[in-house]
Amino acid sequence: MNGITSRAAPPAQAATPAQALEALLTSPRRYLRLRWVPQCKALWLYVRIRPVQCYSLAGMAELQAVLDHLALHPGLVQHFVLASDTAGVFNFGGDLALFVLLARARDLESLRMYGRRCLDLVWWMENAATQGVHTVALLQGDALGGGLESVLPFHHVVAERATQAGYPEVLFNLFPGMGAWDFSARKVGIRTTQQMVLSGKIYSGEALHALGVVDTLAEDGQGMAVVQSVIDAVTPRLRGTLAALRARNLAAPVSRVTLSAIVDQWAMAALDLSDRDLRLMERLVRAQLKKNGGAAEGAIEELKRMELEQALTGQR
Repeated sequence: MNGITSRAAPPAQAATPAQALEALLTSPRRYLRLRWVPQCKALWLYVRIRPVQCYSLAGMAELQAVLDHLALHPGLVQHFVLASDTAGVFNFGGDLALFVLLARARDLESLRMYGRRCLDLVWWMENAATQGVHTVALLQGDALGGGLESVLPFHHVVAERATQAGYPEVLFNLFPGMGAWDFSARKVGIRTTQQMVLSGKIYSGEALHALGVVDTLAEDGQGMAVVQSVIDAVTPRLRGTLAALRARNLAAPVSRVTLSAIVDQWAMAALDLSDRDLRLMERLVRAQLKKNGGAAEGAIEELKRMELEQALTGQR
């Protein structure tokens, strides 16, 4: 055109590992704090969601961005550790305040969208070995519903003794719908999974270890040191460990199709919640807010009161 020969722009130069790591560690984040341990190429990710330590859409978006970055730069990270930056709480799981809002509005598609965002995270963890990443979760404090559910695909779960965790959803006529059935059944069997899901029981760190949900039990305050010892033990045999874990996924596969179908059932169940169920969820949110604010009591104590009230009144 007009004697000018157009030229295609040269392809962008790929970032070096050092540049990719710097971009990862220096990107501004509101809900996550990253810590890098260069000796073992371990990325520690600490979660601090406000006003409630739960899997909010904004918090999940930040976490997904980190995981997407790791997928774009294979080999950048060898060990990925998920932990909490909120004292006394690992994660309260699903965003109950949002669930109540969407259930009252009968917004089925938004409920499904939320569930699928959760599945994106657990599915990445399920396939982390194919990315060359060994994953460890550190439970400290309360881990309810999705908080416990989310660590099940991790290769190794460490919990301190003071951990309290379980699936309380049945108390307000819901169930854990983002992988608990599939991942828990693979790890501890369908009978134990059913007992955990249908009882609504809260388990101690020691009890979770006895059931096999938790791989290593740590004394209170020693969780980080125990995680580091797990990493130190795996690092010399990392390639063999990841190869074995990939083989495990072939031997005991979890289907994304099945996970998505369960999310759809969970979303439909949320639309069937009664006003009483929704009020119980709102009550639990208020207890979560107290615990996030540093109160000695919180969601666990409120769940125990709910369970006692139901037993006394015969309501379900």
